[in-house]
Amino acid sequence: MASKDPTRTERDSMGPMEVPASAYYGASTQRAVLNFPISDLRFSRPFIRMLGLIKLAAARVNAELGLLDERTADAIAKAAREVADGNLDDQFVVDIFQTGSGTSTNMNANEVIANRATELLGGQLGSKLVHPNDQVNLGQSSNDVIPTTIHLAALDAIETRLIPALQRLQAALEDKSKELWGVVKTGRTHLQDATPIRLGQELLGYAGQAERGVRRLRRAQEELSDVALGGTAVGTGVNSHPQFASRVCAVLSQELAVTVRETDNHFQAQNTLDAVLEASGSLRTVAVSLMKIANDIRWLGSGPHAGLGELALPEVQPGSSIMPGKINPVIAESLIQVAAQVIGNDAAVSVAAQGGYFELNTMMPVAAHNLLESIELLAAGAANFSERCVEGLHATERGPQTVARGLAIATALAPVIGYDAATAIAKEAAASGRTVREVAREKTDLSEDDLDRILDPTKMTEPGLGE
Repeated sequence: MASKDPTRTERDSMGPMEVPASAYYGASTQRAVLNFPISDLRFSRPFIRMLGLIKLAAARVNAELGLLDERTADAIAKAAREVADGNLDDQFVVDIFQTGSGTSTNMNANEVIANRATELLGGQLGSKLVHPNDQVNLGQSSNDVIPTTIHLAALDAIETRLIPALQRLQAALEDKSKELWGVVKTGRTHLQDATPIRLGQELLGYAGQAERGVRRLRRAQEELSDVALGGTAVGTGVNSHPQFASRVCAVLSQELAVTVRETDNHFQAQNTLDAVLEASGSLRTVAVSLMKIANDIRWLGSGPHAGLGELALPEVQPGSSIMPGKINPVIAESLIQVAAQVIGNDAAVSVAAQGGYFELNTMMPVAAHNLLESIELLAAGAANFSERCVEGLHATERGPQTVARGLAIATALAPVIGYDAATAIAKEAAASGRTVREVAREKTDLSEDDLDRILDPTKMTEPGLGE
C-alpha cells in the first residue's frame, strides 16, 4: 500500500490539524480546504497581489507604531512581498465558495506569510516563530481586510488593464472614423432605412461609447478608493491603533500610484458592498456598450453578398467545417460572449450585495471573484476586438450605392415642398421602383440644380435646413 505524503501537525483555535509537510499554509487553511470542496475556482492573481501588499504595508506600519519589532516586521514584509509578486500562488488553496467574510483566505495569507517569515528567520515551518494572528494580522480583521482587498484589486485592474484597453478601442475607432469619414451611406432606425449618415459618424458614435465608459469607470474608481481597513471586526476599530489604517493607506497609495484612503464611515464599509456593486454596474454598462458596437459592426459586415456588406471585416479564420470559403465575424462574436458573461457576473454581484446583515456582508468572496473576472474579461475582449477587428475594417461600395435609391432621402424635400408632398413622392417611388429624385423631377417644378442641391446626401449628414 502506497504511503501517504508526509505531513506535519499544526494547530489553530480548534486544535491540531495535519497539513502537507512542505506547505506554507497551516491548520486554518487546511480546514477550509476540507470544508469547502466546491469548485476549482480560486482567488485571482490581482486579488492575491493586493492581499500581500496589505500585509506588507501593515507590517511596516506596525513597526513604525512600535507594535512589532523591526526584525519580525522585516521578515513579514519580505514574505508578503513574495505573496504580492506571485511566488507563493500555489499556497492559496481555498475555494471561492467559502466563509462569506473571506476569513479562510485571510487566514490562508496570514499562515503562508507567517511560515515563510519564520523560515526567513531560520525557524521551522509550523513553529509560529512568527504568529499568523498576533503579528501578521496585527491591527486587522478579515472583515476589513477582505473588502479592502476587493476594492484595491478592482481599482488597480481597472486602472492598469481595463481603462487602457478601452482607450485603445476609442483610439482605433476614432482613427477608423477619420479614415472612412468620406463614405456616405444610408442610416438606419428601427432596422429600416433612414436619412444618410457618414460611416465615420457611426464609428465616431462607437468611439464615444468607449470614451464615456472610461468616464464611468473613473467614477467607480473614486468609490473604490474608499476602503474599510481600520474597522476590524464590526467597524469600531477594536484592537487597531488609531493611526494604523491611515498610515497603511498612505503606503498603499505610494505602492500602487493611485489614491487609497480610509473610509470616514467604517460601518457602511463593512456591512455593505455598495461600492463594489456600483463598480460592477459600471462594468455592466461597458459590457452592454461593447455588445452594441460588436453587433453593429458584424451586421454592417454581414453577407458579404446576401447581407448589408457595407464593411469588410478582417478575415481571421475559416468559419465553417462544411461550407468552403465561409468567413464569420468571430472576433465580434467573442466580444459579445464576453459581454454576456459580464452581465451575468453583475447579477451575481447584485445578489451578493444583498448579503449584508447587521455589521457584515457575508458574500464577499463571490462578489470579488465576479467583479475581478469581469474587469479582466472586458480588458482582454476590448483589446482583442481593437487589434483583430476594428483596426482592420474597410468600407465597401455597398453603402454609397444604396443612398440614391433610399426613400428617406425625401426628408430633404420636406422643408421645401412640405411633409405631405414629400411623403407622396416617397410612396410613389417605393411603389414604382423609381428613385425619389426621379419622381420629384416629375411631380415638382424643382430644377436639376435644385434637386442636386436639395438631395445632396453629403449635406444631409450635417445640421441645417438647406436653402
